[in-house]
Amino acid sequence: MQPGRVGLGIVGIGNIAPINARGYLEDERCDVVALCDVREDKVRRVAAEWGVPTVYTSLDDLLGDSDIDAVEILTPTHMHRDHVLAAAAAGKHVSVQKPVANTVAEAREMIAACADAGVIFRVSECALHYPPLVKARELIAAGAIGTPTMVRVKTLVAGKARSSFQDALEVEGYIWRFNDLSPGGHLFDDVWHKYAAALWLVDEPVRSVQAVVRQGPFFFEAPTAALWEYARDDLLGMMEVSYAPNMFMRTAYYGADEFFEIQGTDGWIWVTRYTGEMLDLPPVVLYTADGTTSSYADLDADWGTGFVESARHFVTSVLEERAVADMQGDLAIQTLQLIFAVYQASNERRPVDPTTIEGSVSPTWWPPQFGQ
Repeated sequence: MQPGRVGLGIVGIGNIAPINARGYLEDERCDVVALCDVREDKVRRVAAEWGVPTVYTSLDDLLGDSDIDAVEILTPTHMHRDHVLAAAAAGKHVSVQKPVANTVAEAREMIAACADAGVIFRVSECALHYPPLVKARELIAAGAIGTPTMVRVKTLVAGKARSSFQDALEVEGYIWRFNDLSPGGHLFDDVWHKYAAALWLVDEPVRSVQAVVRQGPFFFEAPTAALWEYARDDLLGMMEVSYAPNMFMRTAYYGADEFFEIQGTDGWIWVTRYTGEMLDLPPVVLYTADGTTSSYADLDADWGTGFVESARHFVTSVLEERAVADMQGDLAIQTLQLIFAVYQASNERRPVDPTTIEGSVSPTWWPPQFGQ
């Protein structure tokens, strides 16, 4: 590694790659050395657009490039295990796109392989770097709302939304998300972000989950309602996921938006937006014990900023040769177990301890049968 610089290889250039790559391309400490994808025509075109000097169609060839210190793995989830193990064996630091893996056992194997190889491992999670959520976590840690007692997360997907980002998405990037190459649908793939934030905001593991998950159209699992108990007796979490096919959503990205509310003994915090632009409100509102309301209107509330800051965070980790606070192995495992516990609790109509799950759990109807 050159002093003060990171040579990065990006593996996979599908739908999410441009927003993940932006932070690396803009970081003055990072050289995006090469891109890798089996689609040679596309990888050459994208490399030319991004100013990346080298392309590979073989992962082994990219991992053999001595100019590459670290990799960002953006391939489909069912490929993560093999790709992370190969990167670790090649001595490359690893950032891998969420969800970390299709099973808890695979995630543990990946984490162990990176530890044995002495390389950094982290899951690329934009929610942990989204400025309004970062501000909310800072306020909680500073005692602004006293002791947290309730975490509430709402996700709303609207059927009528258009953006240049969404219009540019390739249908091929969704096929594997709709079949048995994935253990679940929207709750597994997208709501991962919200599960992760619910754990990270209060730094408490979950010990029991109850849920009702309904089958919606396409790969949506909605309506869904989940309730979980954190390790601390006086702290609960709630999650709601809804799909509104006839509702319009303002957005620069996907046709969805999310809201996070953290109630404490002395006040509450409301994060009023995430992916979309549904409400004309400050991105963070704080209500304190004396009845004072503070609004943080000047925060950068662009969903894409979370990806940029996540990329910068990984570069910093590699340069400092340590995994600074982010989505490391323990949080990734807890997030994956929480996802599967919601499915299992709904399937079995009983409370589920997420720590008992080492494989995977799918909804009873998964994968969906289209056209029937």
